Amino acid sequence: MKRLLLFAAALLLAAPVFAQPYPAKPIRVVVPFPAGSATDTIARILGQSVSAAVGQPVVVDNKAGADGAIAGAEVVKSAPDGYTLFMATNSPMAVAVAMKKQPPYDPLADFTPITDVGRYTFFLYINAATPIQTFKQLVEYAKANPGKLNYATGNTTGIMSFAQMNALAGIEMTHVPYKGEPQAVTDIIAGRVQLLWATPTTGLAHLKDGKLRALATNLKARSKLLPDVPTMAEVGIPGYSVVSWAALYAPAKLPRELQMRIHKEFTDAMKRPDVVAQMDKQAFLLTGSTPEELATFTKAQLEAYRAIMKSIGMQPE
Repeated sequence: MKRLLLFAAALLLAAPVFAQPYPAKPIRVVVPFPAGSATDTIARILGQSVSAAVGQPVVVDNKAGADGAIAGAEVVKSAPDGYTLFMATNSPMAVAVAMKKQPPYDPLADFTPITDVGRYTFFLYINAATPIQTFKQLVEYAKANPGKLNYATGNTTGIMSFAQMNALAGIEMTHVPYKGEPQAVTDIIAGRVQLLWATPTTGLAHLKDGKLRALATNLKARSKLLPDVPTMAEVGIPGYSVVSWAALYAPAKLPRELQMRIHKEFTDAMKRPDVVAQMDKQAFLLTGSTPEELATFTKAQLEAYRAIMKSIGMQPE
């Protein structure tokens, strides 16, 4: 009996160690782009709100490179304990996979879906020092001077946007890739490149100070942020179909109770007025979803990007 009592006491003492409430330590959110990028900004806004609610730091870990695949591969290898999350976009979860014959991971099998986060607004920026004032003038100049304009890309949304836009408009320009939008914006302002599809996070301030000009938006309707900037359909490219999004994932095999707890904390954060106001300043549309809806959306987006690649003649490498 004495041994049984000692054993029971030992279990009671040990129980708090093994049944600590979540979260009991900082949560790491891996972001596949550099600090200062739109995804980094969104992750930090949500992370601060969630941190205040749960009483633990939410730390953003930037892992840029390989169209987001470096970050994705790291998350796949992480423990499914709720302390490593992935603020992913269409770049690592759809485009980077569609562009590879042997992808580094399976976006459907290797991750636990948490929630859709939202949609990015992209603008086609051009160095304001160029004489090109409109999209029509851009097409006319590019057709008269094939390959002379340099366009920058800082993510796969930019890559796919230019690839589809160039194919539909029948123009040829020279591609200069970057690891992220901030570096690309620096070079477009310096005049090393002339064009860039990018978010307001990295381009808006330079547009307001006259260093950049916006020729079009990727949205189906004009942005409230820049209502004078036309859509791609309005400038004569109705077939443009690239969608840019962000969503939250965890490594595969995350326990259901943790999946739903994390889902609740982040979707609750998306509803808070201060978070909504900050996202509006980024022209980022919050959506939110169930984990199951995100799984369906991820599959559909992978198929959609494969279809875009096929339509413009891009082959997986």
